[in-house]
Amino acid sequence: MSSKSGFCDLGFAKVDIDRQKRRGFAEVIYCPGKAREHIVRIASQLIKNKQDLLLTRLDKKTFVYLKKKIPGLKYNSLAKAGFLIRRRSPVKKGLALVISAGTADMPIAEEAVVTLETMGNCVKKLYDVGVAGVHRLIHHEALLKSAKVIIVVAGMEGALASLVAGLVSVPVIAVPTSCGYGANFKGLAALLTMLNSCSPGIATVNIDNGFGAGYFAGLVNK
Repeated sequence: MSSKSGFCDLGFAKVDIDRQKRRGFAEVIYCPGKAREHIVRIASQLIKNKQDLLLTRLDKKTFVYLKKKIPGLKYNSLAKAGFLIRRRSPVKKGLALVISAGTADMPIAEEAVVTLETMGNCVKKLYDVGVAGVHRLIHHEALLKSAKVIIVVAGMEGALASLVAGLVSVPVIAVPTSCGYGANFKGLAALLTMLNSCSPGIATVNIDNGFGAGYFAGLVNK
């Protein structure tokens, strides 16, 4: 259990309590595949070391169980994310804007939002502004240009990231989602579109990886 080496060895897990100092944010707990008791013990070590909690892909039943063990734990049901933020002084940072192409993309967008907020960022959302009705996006041109970093979450063909990147001067992080019909191949079509974008300044994360996009945006915005 010694933390002198920068981690706490629980036997089943080695909790990286040095990560906040090293990376600027504590280790995040990915919940699928972990026993509830293991999640509690990992979270307890992070709390003991005065670090914020972020639990991703957390189902509602497991949250209800954890809530009894971890006072103050909150839950975003759309993002399937649990979080516990310690008291801290407000940090002045640029605006991180999270955009979704469609309503079906919102759960992944919300995962990015929760990640950004837990990391202490100022976040705004712009949802359901996909390329099928591009005037909805253009209507918010002032908001687009006020952001320091932008996350674009899109399924289907995933073209929205290219469109947004062509309108702004800041980094764009593209998140392909598994939303779409058969030839979408559970997000592969959107992923390939984003990787092959002709608009410069786009970084693409894995399919449905709202957390990864939020974390990267938080580093850009730091």
